Amino acid sequence: MDTNVFKYFKDIATKEIAPGFFSKLIHTDTNTINFIEVAAGCSVPTHSHVHEQLSFVTEGRFELTVNGVPQVLDAEMFAVIPSNAPHSGLAITDCKLIDIFSPAREDYKLL
Repeated sequence: MDTNVFKYFKDIATKEIAPGFFSKLIHTDTNTINFIEVAAGCSVPTHSHVHEQLSFVTEGRFELTVNGVPQVLDAEMFAVIPSNAPHSGLAITDCKLIDIFSPAREDYKLL
């Protein structure tokens, strides 16, 4: 198997990037992909960053607020958060999320 191409999720360390947000991070030259598990009731405060962010909920329900507008996401909906847009989130239920950032998150590479 070419380990430069094919990888196992079990080999990626889980990191707590915010209280209750447990991530497996994959970095490429141009993107960071964040596979996150979040317990119901955990939240991330309003913040912004230069990265464009795509947010997907694969399990559960997650309230995402972007530019002051809340929206509950589930597996039927996703969000495209523009660069520098203020946003926050709250896990309504236990959730599994995937966030994709462009460009790559250099700060997450340091975790």
